Amino acid sequence: MLVFLLVFLGGFSVMSIELLGGRILAPYFGSSIYVWGSLITVFMLALSIGYLLGGRLSLGNASHRRFGVLFLVAAVAVLPLLFGSDWLMDQVFDVIDDPRYGSLTASMILFFLPTVALGMVSPYAVRLLVDHHEQSGHIAGKLYFASTLGSALGTLLTSFYFVLYFEVGQILVAIVTALVACGLLSILTAKDETTTA
Repeated sequence: MLVFLLVFLGGFSVMSIELLGGRILAPYFGSSIYVWGSLITVFMLALSIGYLLGGRLSLGNASHRRFGVLFLVAAVAVLPLLFGSDWLMDQVFDVIDDPRYGSLTASMILFFLPTVALGMVSPYAVRLLVDHHEQSGHIAGKLYFASTLGSALGTLLTSFYFVLYFEVGQILVAIVTALVACGLLSILTAKDETTTA
């Protein structure tokens, strides 16, 4: 089913971006436990807010078109990593060179918004697929399985293979392209009707 595939790719993208975050921060703040602690904190915080906002957004008339827009928003939010990360990192490092607070600040600026957008995907998808309240737990479980499986594969493939054969920028271009494709696919295959409460 298309929604499960899109949720899988959303989970894949989150972890791929998080691992690339370590590469982006390393030239400025190293790759110590402080840097990884900052990255993980920002991603967990952003995902939790994304889950909250995605659930809230789904209370209206949830539709596949709006679901697709979430992916497009995430793709746009990743673009600063491609075109402005060096400049942003320079600015942060000039003001805060401490690896703890500098990496935390840089992580917030660079990764918070795309991760919030991707965090909205799974709870919104639950609303798209639930027709009866009795199904909600079962469908939520399957969707979070797909998302977490995507995250696991995104972690493995990015850390074991992608970073060995491609530059960070090339991987980010692939992620943006995949997110745009997901968004357009959801929008173009949307049904005329919307899901009602």
